[in-house]
Formats: sequence, structure tokens, C-alpha cells
Amino acid sequence: MEERDSGIVLRVRPLTESSLIILWLTQSGGRISTVAKGARRPKSSFQGKLDLYYEVDITYVRSRRSTLHTLREVALKNPHSALRRELIWLHQAAYAARLIEHHTEEETPISTLFDLFTDFIRQLPSQPPSARSILAFELKALKILGWPPDSDQSKLARVDQDLLLSLAQLPTEHLHSIVATPASYQNVARYIGRFITYHLEHLPKGRPAALGFDP
Repeated sequence: MEERDSGIVLRVRPLTESSLIILWLTQSGGRISTVAKGARRPKSSFQGKLDLYYEVDITYVRSRRSTLHTLREVALKNPHSALRRELIWLHQAAYAARLIEHHTEEETPISTLFDLFTDFIRQLPSQPPSARSILAFELKALKILGWPPDSDQSKLARVDQDLLLSLAQLPTEHLHSIVATPASYQNVARYIGRFITYHLEHLPKGRPAALGFDP
């Protein structure tokens, strides 16, 4: 039976000379994988529609034997082309995608995480590249996943606790209003990194490139 959903491409890899495996974050189905048969052929109907962080509507047929489903149709909604204007925006999108891939269960719907990631990649090009985008994404994702850091238990200095709260609470489009020192960003980044490692047991690669510094 065919299913329809909205999704964002998290990862693309070759399966055969003509086909691709696409990892998605979808609105209704959570993190799913599909095979796009014939997608690498020049005249494929998928041409120009399957690339990293593309936002699309998809139709797929669910497999009865595995979690690799068959992609039927793709309607491109937003390629987020502006992300490709700055390398750091691509690093940030890639890190956020890895965080989702590594710390969510396959085919477990979390619509709030889909909304967070969609808002994140839409807003990235609207502000100058900054570590606060990644730190805010990490904090909001941790809350959705059930592990919200408690600033009062963080042992951070008061000024760093205030930064932590602002990053966790402000909407993405208002993050540019945060004023903090580089040292505070370093302290908060170090704390969040340790928190993720302790509670989720794995810190995805690429975090220093996404932050623009190594905490």
C-alpha cells in the first residue's frame, strides 16, 4: 500500500549503479529509509529532486520484510539552495542531521523534531553563521528527546546559565538578539557536548566544524 508524507533528505548513498538509498526525516513516519530505483539514470523522474536537505512530499510503498521501503514519487517543495552559499551552513545542517540519525529510533514518529529541523534549515541562511544556531538546536532537540539540561544543575557560572536559557527558549529567528562573550559560548558548548555524551553516549562527528571552534 502506498503511503504519503512530507520529508527532508538526511543522507543519500548509492545502492547499485542505477539506484540510491535515501534516509529521510519525515513528518508522520519519523526517520525512514527508501530505495529510489533508477534514480541515477539520466532520464529518471527523480533527477534533481533527491539531494541533501531537500524538503519534499514523497509517496512510497512500505516493505513487508524490512525497513527499506520503495520510493515511488517525489514532489520538490524547497531545495534550500541558500544553504550552499556558506560552507559552515552545510556543516551545521550535516551535524544536525547526524544528531537526529544517531539519537532517534527508526520509524518512530516525532513530529516536533521534524518541525525543529525544518525550521532550523530554513532559518540558517537568514542569519550570519554562528555557533548559537547549533547550540540552540542541540538544546531543543534534547528537550524533545526527553533529556532537557537543567541550568541550575549545570554548575555553570550565572552568565553562562543565562546564555544556556536564552539558547533553549528563544525562537530560531530571534537567536541573533543574544549577546554573549566567546568565552561563554565556549563554556556552554563544552557543557552541552559533555551532556550529550553522558546521556546519549555518542557525540556525532563534525561538531567543531558546525560550531566554528573546538570546545
